[in-house]
Amino acid sequence: MDIDQVLTRGVDKIYPDREALKKAAEAKKLRIYQGFDPTGTQLHIGHMVGLRKMAQFQKLGHHVIFVIGDGTGQAGDPSGKTRARDKFLNQEELKKNAKSYVEQAGKIVDFKGDNPVEILYNGDWLNKLTLPEILDLIGHFSFQQLAERDLFQERIKSGETLNFREAFYPILQAYDSVAMKIDLEIGGSDQTFNMLCGRQLVKQMQGREKFVLTTALLTDSQGVKIGKTEGNAIALTDAPANLFGKIMSLSDDIIVIGLKYLTDVPMSEIEEIEKKIRDGDNPMQYKKLLAFEIVKQLNDEKAAQDAQSAFENTFQKRETPQDVREIKIESETSIIDLLTKNGIIASASQAKNLVKENAVDIDGKIVESPKEIVRPGQLVKVGKKTFVKTI
Repeated sequence: MDIDQVLTRGVDKIYPDREALKKAAEAKKLRIYQGFDPTGTQLHIGHMVGLRKMAQFQKLGHHVIFVIGDGTGQAGDPSGKTRARDKFLNQEELKKNAKSYVEQAGKIVDFKGDNPVEILYNGDWLNKLTLPEILDLIGHFSFQQLAERDLFQERIKSGETLNFREAFYPILQAYDSVAMKIDLEIGGSDQTFNMLCGRQLVKQMQGREKFVLTTALLTDSQGVKIGKTEGNAIALTDAPANLFGKIMSLSDDIIVIGLKYLTDVPMSEIEEIEKKIRDGDNPMQYKKLLAFEIVKQLNDEKAAQDAQSAFENTFQKRETPQDVREIKIESETSIIDLLTKNGIIASASQAKNLVKENAVDIDGKIVESPKEIVRPGQLVKVGKKTFVKTI
């Protein structure tokens, strides 16, 4: 992939602009990083967009750094959260969560070879900051600048708590770029405010340019992000067959976005697929292509072939009644509400027991939690004989 594709495919915005970053990338070896706060133990396919971008810059010969946020994670990133966290993790808990992060990320970026991705923990410098240094950092930002952040304004208007601990987060992330002498930071578009704070701090403390590249978020047509916060995360370490099935259970409107952001399928082919779906082609074959490409990337081609065969043999060839009951839902609902409010199951406790017994599936994927979400266009099976189609 050449530099033009790296700076366009899966990219939301580039600061100050794309041409300036292209010129810098062609002139020297850039120091590039993306940070991952280990507030959970799993990296998921939402993280793939940034990890793939890191891998692309690595292949172009740049120095890429994988930062584990055991320092910033203690503050708690407020990005994308409409309410304050119930719990803040300490450094020991964060390090424990991050135990297998390198192994997981290693499915996409290369930590070995001639140009290995470097691994750093930002607690190594953030936890050593003295009070005078912290005060100096704070002095580079105004209260108004932090308070005007859209997310914080939304919290204030809705009456939700805005914790000073979270408000301090962007400044801590900003200092990462200073401490590592970063030329380019990569992150999701929901990280724009934090990363631009870093751009400001580098300019003021080191008198030089720092580029920011925001990657597009992996969302469905309703704007719902695929990730841990929304409860629909698909782990990079899921078994191939399970990974394939979970991707197949996503809504059809994720197909084109997924192919663009998570695969190397040529853009010309993706544009043709988008046109065919728009013209009425069955999207199933294209969703299988997406699932196949992701499983292959995270495992290998044989694992992807076996996963697709297992899916087709288990779910596509099963006998389903011709006259399936259809239930209309607005946008999405929990599996328990769907089953109980429509008279499929008598009580919530009975429905939860069926879920616990692995007797409920959605589009062939076993429901593992009573909080599982059902969306329009999915086939729900209860036991061996009850089928329901959501519309």
